[in-house]
Amino acid sequence: MGAGAAATSGTTTAYSHLIDPNRKWYNNRRIITLNAWIVLLLITSSTNGYDGSMMNGLQSLDQWKGYFNNPTGGKLGLLNAIQNIGALAAYPFAPYLSDGLGRRPTIFIGATIMCIATAVQTASQSVGMFIGARFLIGFGLTFAANAAPMLVTEIAYPSHRAPLTSTYNSLWYSGAIIAAWTTYGTFKIKSTWAWRVPSALQALPSVLQVALIWFCPESPRYLVSKGKEAQALKTLAYYHADGNEQDPLVRYEYDEIKAAIDFDRTVAANVGWKSLVTTPGNRKRMRIIIALAFFSQWSGNGLVSYYLNKVFDGIGITDATDQLLINGILQIWNLGWALLASSMVDRIGRRILFLTSCGGMILFYTLQTAMSGVFQNSATTIIKPDGTETLQGGNTGAAHSVIAFIFLFYAAYDLAFTPLIVSYTLEILPYALRAKGFNLFNFAISLSLIFNQYVNPIALDKLKWKYYVVYCCWLCAEAAFCYVFIIETKNRTLEETAALFDGDEALETVVGNHGAAVAEKGSGSFQEQAVLEK
Repeated sequence: MGAGAAATSGTTTAYSHLIDPNRKWYNNRRIITLNAWIVLLLITSSTNGYDGSMMNGLQSLDQWKGYFNNPTGGKLGLLNAIQNIGALAAYPFAPYLSDGLGRRPTIFIGATIMCIATAVQTASQSVGMFIGARFLIGFGLTFAANAAPMLVTEIAYPSHRAPLTSTYNSLWYSGAIIAAWTTYGTFKIKSTWAWRVPSALQALPSVLQVALIWFCPESPRYLVSKGKEAQALKTLAYYHADGNEQDPLVRYEYDEIKAAIDFDRTVAANVGWKSLVTTPGNRKRMRIIIALAFFSQWSGNGLVSYYLNKVFDGIGITDATDQLLINGILQIWNLGWALLASSMVDRIGRRILFLTSCGGMILFYTLQTAMSGVFQNSATTIIKPDGTETLQGGNTGAAHSVIAFIFLFYAAYDLAFTPLIVSYTLEILPYALRAKGFNLFNFAISLSLIFNQYVNPIALDKLKWKYYVVYCCWLCAEAAFCYVFIIETKNRTLEETAALFDGDEALETVVGNHGAAVAEKGSGSFQEQAVLEK
C-alpha cells in the first residue's frame, strides 16, 4: 500500500521537535503520576496470566486433583476452557460499555465481578461451584481487559505509548510468575488450602482497581468523542505539559485527536459493527487482527501454557516439585524477554520483530518435536494402578534437550507475540472502531483458546509427540502471513498509525490541521518526511 512506503525511520516522529528533552519519565512529577496510573491498568493483564499459570500449577497438585476426583480429558478441558466461555458471554456488551460509559467505569465493573468470582472460586465445595466461579472470572475479566489496554494507549505520553502498551500483554507473565511460585510454595500444604490460597490471591489486582480506578484519568479520545473537548484538553495538558494548555505538544495531540474522530464520523463513517468490513482499510485491519489473535494461541504455546504437566509427563518428568519449579523459572524467563522486546518496539520496529519471532519459533519447535520423539521412542510405557501412563528409561539427553528448546521457543515467541499483539491491534484501529475491533480480537483469542483447551489434552493423549508436528506446519503458515501482511508502524502517533490503512485522504485529514505549521519549522513531520523519502 502506498502509505507504507512513507514510513518514518529512526526516532524521527511528527511530534519529536515538540517534546521537551528535559521532561523525562523519571524527573517529571506528573508523568511519574501518569505512569503510576498506567501500572494500575497494566495489572489487568497480570490477572489473566495468573489464571492460566494457576490452572497449570493446580494440575500438578495432588490436593486439587484429589478434591475434584482427578479430572482428565474433556472434564479437564472444561475446567480450563470455562473461563473463556465466560469471556464469550461478555463480549457482546464490553465495547458498548467502553464506548458508552467510558474506559474507567468499564474497568470498575469488570474488577468488581472478578472480586466476587475469585471469592466463590476460593470457597468452592464442588467441581460445579469451581466451574461456575471460573465462568464469572472470564465474564468480569472481559470488561476490564477490553477497556484497560485502550486507556493505556490513549493516555500515555506520546513517546511512551508503544513501549507501555506493549508492556501490557508482557505483564501477563508477572501474574504467571506469582501464580507459579504460589502453587510451588503451597503444594506442601496437606489440606485444600494448597489450592485455595492461590485462588484467593487471584483477586489482588482487581481489589486494587476497584479501590483506585476513579483516581485515574479518563481517555482524552473518549472525552472528545462525547463532546467534552475542554476536559480532554485539560487532561492532556495536566499530564503531558504540567498543566499548560497552550503547550505545542498538547495542541498537536488535541488537534490530531479531534481531526481523526471527526474524520471517522463524517468521512469514513466508522460506526457500528458493519463498518469493520465495509472499507478496504478496515478489511485489512480485520484480516491482521483476527490472524494475530489465533496466532497468539495456536503457535504451540498453548500446550505449555495450560498443559505443561502433560508435556513433562511425555519426557518422563513426573515429579510435581520438578514440574512446578521448571514452570516458575520459565515464567521469569518469559517476562524478561517480553519486557526487553517491549522496550525495543520503536527502535527495531514491529515487522522485524514479528518475522524474527516466527523464524525462531519454527526452528526451536521443530527441534523440540524431534527430541520429544527420540525420548518417547526410547522409553518404556508403564501403566500405573490408576490407569494412567508413565514413561520410564528414555533417553535422558533428549528429555533435557526438550526443556532447553521449550525455553528457546518461548524466547522467540516473546519477541513479538507477547508484546505486540495487543499494542499493534490497538494502534492500527481508529478511535471509533477501537473498542469493537479490540473486542473482536479478544473474541477470536477466546475461540482459539476454547479449541486448544478441549483439543490439546485429547490430542496429546492420542498422538503423543506426533501432535507437535501439526504446530510445526502451522508456524510456517504464520511466518508467511506475517511476511505478506504485517506493515511497519513504528514512530507514529496513535492517529497517524491508524490512518495508514485508509489512504492519503485520511493521512492528510489527520495531520492537515497543523501540518503546515509544523512543516514551516522544518520539524520532520509525517508529511515532510514522506516527501523527503519519496
